[in-house]
Amino acid sequence: MPERIDASRRVVIENVEPELDGGRYAVKREVGDTVQVEADIFKEGHDALSAAVWYRAEDEEGWRESPMKFWDNDRWRGSFTPDRNCRWFFTVVAWTDVFGTWQSDLRKKYDAGQEVLLELFEGAQLIASAAAPLAPGADRDRMIAFLEEIVGDAKMASAGLIERDSWPAFRDGVEAAADLTLAERVAAALDPALLELMARYPLRQDLTRYDRELPIQVDRVAARFAAWYELFPRSMSDDESRHGTWDDVIGKLPYVRDMGFDVLYFPPIHPIGRKFRKGKNNTLNPGPDEPGVPYAVGSEEGGHKDVHPELGTMEDFRRMVAAAREHGLEIALDFAIQVSPDHPYAREHPGWFNQRPDGTIMYAENPPKKYQDIYPLNFYGDDWEAQWAEWRDVILHWAEQGVKIFRVDNPHTKPVQFWEWMIRQVQEQYPDVLFLSEAFTRPKMMRALAKAGFSQSYTYFTWRNFKGEITEYFTELTQGPMKEYFRGNLFPNTPDINPEFLQRGGRPAHMIRAVLATTLSSVYGIYSGFELCEATPLAPGKEEYLDSEKYQIKAWDWDRPGNIRPLITRLNQVRRQNRALQEYDNLRFYPADNDNILFYGKMTEDRTSMVFVAVNLDPFAAHETMLHFPLPDMGIGWNDPWEVEELLTGERHFWHGGSQWVRLDPDAPARMFRVRAWRSSERGFDYFMEPTLV
Repeated sequence: MPERIDASRRVVIENVEPELDGGRYAVKREVGDTVQVEADIFKEGHDALSAAVWYRAEDEEGWRESPMKFWDNDRWRGSFTPDRNCRWFFTVVAWTDVFGTWQSDLRKKYDAGQEVLLELFEGAQLIASAAAPLAPGADRDRMIAFLEEIVGDAKMASAGLIERDSWPAFRDGVEAAADLTLAERVAAALDPALLELMARYPLRQDLTRYDRELPIQVDRVAARFAAWYELFPRSMSDDESRHGTWDDVIGKLPYVRDMGFDVLYFPPIHPIGRKFRKGKNNTLNPGPDEPGVPYAVGSEEGGHKDVHPELGTMEDFRRMVAAAREHGLEIALDFAIQVSPDHPYAREHPGWFNQRPDGTIMYAENPPKKYQDIYPLNFYGDDWEAQWAEWRDVILHWAEQGVKIFRVDNPHTKPVQFWEWMIRQVQEQYPDVLFLSEAFTRPKMMRALAKAGFSQSYTYFTWRNFKGEITEYFTELTQGPMKEYFRGNLFPNTPDINPEFLQRGGRPAHMIRAVLATTLSSVYGIYSGFELCEATPLAPGKEEYLDSEKYQIKAWDWDRPGNIRPLITRLNQVRRQNRALQEYDNLRFYPADNDNILFYGKMTEDRTSMVFVAVNLDPFAAHETMLHFPLPDMGIGWNDPWEVEELLTGERHFWHGGSQWVRLDPDAPARMFRVRAWRSSERGFDYFMEPTLV
């Protein structure tokens, strides 16, 4: 039996973008973004075509429509703007533009001197077909007016009905008419205003729809633009002998706010297990007062839905969340799917864990590291459905407490299938919930987690220190296919990672990494102590902090000499005041003659915000170079003078030409230039200054 052919699908629609794995996964955008859609659209012969993007929010039944325009070589472009935070869908439709085809053929035949009476009549039929059932009010009246000019019969035109048997009357009327020439009739038929009018009410012959509805996860803007600050609540007492409380955290909110951060992120805040508890610097013989590792979640006092009793009550936690909101800060929590041997789950659900032949539960290992205080989970055990639902409900519980951002610990050690299911389950109830993937692992796994739904992802930025590798890596992240679904959140340090670059490079290294983190991506974060240039390693060659907060309560000297708080504060101000730095995929690298100096920039599409950054990547020596600005991309002529403001110093310069010299010292390793003006050949200088964005 031959395959059934759908003869109505006359138009070919293929190579639709953005499309992720054939529509298997959703590409990512934010509310207010313009979603650019492209497709190859063509059919046999020489008929004109029209096309549109159909789009809708997932809870809408009908499609909205936005037109597509021919671009080049059968490539069409269109766009739409999602106006709320939820899952959206779009597809592409195309059809034969019968009126546009008719008008084009009429022009060719008339210009060639051919007989076109029958063509005029056929066009009149098309206009009547649109006017009668489709066009309302004034537009219908305009169509009738065009019909009258073409037909020459007011009665026939006003009826809006040109039947096939009207052809003899039309032909005879044209031949007998003295007041309306054929040329005038053709001119009316070819009027561009008529084509524009007909395009509003297209006769969609051969309407063909792309065979997929493509998903888009439209997040709130915080998914793309935010500055994170991580701290351990238990260390906020500023006294190593006293466990911090939520009131102590409230007292630190102005410190975080004044540096310009948007998100305040905590490691796990739950009760901590006692069995196999780790001591200071990861020792196995803790003293009786050792606080334990927050990632060993769970004790007789509760589990993942509870707060550590020494921090305070759940009511205290909610009060802290509200206080943070008043300071312009949003709370993010660590979601660690692992439990201590004391966790209620270990007693109530032994089937959720991997059991060894001797009946014991297998603890976590990453040889040579051993985590005797942590049990990992078996996600495909006999009771896996109940376990998956419980982890979903943990997130929903904290969302009910006002937490809408979660940093997920080691998601690459859990099934991708689980994350795809769980994230969708949560976002169907709370579309504004965001998930950050803390997966320093194989590239394909990191990409798979982002496709599965993670809103943001950790990156290899922490270990990219030199010009070539930074350029290559961030070109991949922001200019290739990954830009559609992978938002890189840049952390120069974490409680687990004290990079050698920071250990060896001291204060200049911290300044370099701060500038890179805040400007290479639109979303970044630091772990507290970074602004104090804390980088003492546990031992030579170890990327771990000495006296790490993971194992003990610390008291920080928040005004430590040599801190870089003023730089971080200024960088966060600059990010808020320049829209170009709030975008993710507009990063471009430009030439600098010295391999120790990285030069890059970001522009908005309308070029009203343009920021360029030069960074000395060497924390030990000064370097100088020529920077080569992309004047044509900036809309500046090669011979025009132009003005820049140095955003870190406030200095201003008038420059000529695209090549400018800089010297960057370790104590001032970066320059940031905002383009403020350019020369207009008609009006002299055109100045602009962006408003401050909060």
